[in-house]
Amino acid sequence: MEMAAVWAKNSYCKRRQVGALIVKDRMIISDGYNGTPSGFENICEDEYGVTKPYVLHAEANAITKVAKSGNSSDGATLYVTAAPCIECSKLIIQAGIRRVVYRDEYRLTDGIDLLAKAGIAVEKID
Repeated sequence: MEMAAVWAKNSYCKRRQVGALIVKDRMIISDGYNGTPSGFENICEDEYGVTKPYVLHAEANAITKVAKSGNSSDGATLYVTAAPCIECSKLIIQAGIRRVVYRDEYRLTDGIDLLAKAGIAVEKID
């Protein structure tokens, strides 16, 4: 989790910086942080401080990165600094990740609820 927190510092987002690591067989196979897609400016919020709709979450970045690498996240653990939202939880399920460890609560619990419903082990740590 400490490494995920360090990775979050790479984010250009001002409202919240989130980091994620995918670990399998005791090795980090992917990493991600929240930010704009490749080729976009590294500005996550608009002039009113609202997050732009195309900003990717840390989990989505880590999952797409592992898919691009040719590695498999099947059976892996995801460490993320904030509880996954519902959209990221769907990706986590489809990626075959079997355990999610997070630090900070998200304002909604529907993502965590969905993971639990899918039989994915979820653990909150401080």
